[in-house]
Amino acid sequence: MTRVLILTASVGEGHDLPARTLGDQLRDEEPSVEVVTEDGLRVMGRPFVLLNERAPGVVFFRFQWLWDAAFWLFVSLGPTRRLTQRLVRAFGSRGVLALVERVQPDVIVSVYPMTTEVLGGLRRTGKLDIPVAAGITDLAAMHYWAAPGVDLHLLTHPESEDEVRRVAGHETGVHAVHGLTRPEFSHPCDRAEARAALGLPAKGKIVLVSGGGWGVGDLESAIDTALGLETVEVIACLCGRNDELRARLGERYVDGRVRVVGFTEQMSEWLAAADALVHSTGGLTVLEAYVRGCPTISYGWGRGHIRANNAAFRRYGIAEVVAGERELEQALRAALASRPVPGLSLGSLPSAASLVLSLVG
Repeated sequence: MTRVLILTASVGEGHDLPARTLGDQLRDEEPSVEVVTEDGLRVMGRPFVLLNERAPGVVFFRFQWLWDAAFWLFVSLGPTRRLTQRLVRAFGSRGVLALVERVQPDVIVSVYPMTTEVLGGLRRTGKLDIPVAAGITDLAAMHYWAAPGVDLHLLTHPESEDEVRRVAGHETGVHAVHGLTRPEFSHPCDRAEARAALGLPAKGKIVLVSGGGWGVGDLESAIDTALGLETVEVIACLCGRNDELRARLGERYVDGRVRVVGFTEQMSEWLAAADALVHSTGGLTVLEAYVRGCPTISYGWGRGHIRANNAAFRRYGIAEVVAGERELEQALRAALASRPVPGLSLGSLPSAASLVLSLVG
């Protein structure tokens, strides 16, 4: 029996979702495999949980400038980034090694940058003799996501490959894959069927507004801007796991044109049904919209690592990036005028599970 250890982190949905989908894909492709999924932050210790899981719940909503400053200091600025990485390895390695000793895996997969950094360091120093794969679900900021010593980097965006190799070394394995997002995105989704499944009108323009798993960003102004467009039939606002936001928006928007939605497992249908997406964070939602051919506009937050991703969205033509309501209105009008063809065929890429299993000797 092959045992796979997956290290994730409950920071929004951008890490737990890839951990779940990869685990399911591994079981589908190799029924005898045993998958053990652990929260890497808790494994490394309470300070990591406080700084990386608990603190964002306050910083993202009340002290956004602090997130910008922290990302610049600890990730963007080379000397302090390298110091931070050394500290993460120094204080996080003991817990990770203890978990590996307990689980005895044949291969390890990390879908969170901090555990990837620890595992890469352990591989480089010879303290870990088990192959390691890293799942990367952002388009940019690979100094944060990739790590020398990791045997295999699995990408959701093929465009990230060159940056990963510059960070991790040209000898590392790098592959764009499917299996780090919902499996339905590997197949086409009929627009009419998606609208019917969601109870949406068959005709008319539909705008999707999303704040990601945290429900962050200026969602109200995005909704108001979309409401001002006469061609828009329905605006759906996805609030993620932010129940307070969902309740507040539900009280504010009683117009039948606005639907307020909590965490959903129907992202494939929503993105197939919508004519445009206004999204405040990066990560998997932008990728999924790109796969579905749903025009995406990044608006309303743009903090920390989202700045780096926004620059990459512009560079590769994956999403529009706008700063104010006037720009948002113009971008929405342009997006609603025509729907592009799907931008990436995930089904044509190798599966993440098959590449992870190939590391087992």
